[in-house]
Amino acid sequence: MQLVDSSFPFHDEHLAIYSVGQVAELLNVQPAFLRRLDNEAVVQPTRSVGGQRRYSQNQIHTVQKVISLASEGLTLAGIRRLLELEAEVQHLRNQLNNPT
Repeated sequence: MQLVDSSFPFHDEHLAIYSVGQVAELLNVQPAFLRRLDNEAVVQPTRSVGGQRRYSQNQIHTVQKVISLASEGLTLAGIRRLLELEAEVQHLRNQLNNPT
């Protein structure tokens, strides 16, 4: 699966500005799928002041990864655990590279 085009309108990859509808259209998925990822704690977007889900570029890339893993047969619970373990490994690598 090809990653989202890197020509996003803002350079802050953590800025949560994309709505469920925008992400669904961009990734060609149903908005209900994105809501399910949030409800299952797989990809949890930021909430706007009004309570609407907002996604960052990083989260969009994570959703793409989830789509790819799901297409390989992994369950959402398995994908969530895999993402948690990857984040833990990255955290440990950061600690090794930057001891305090």
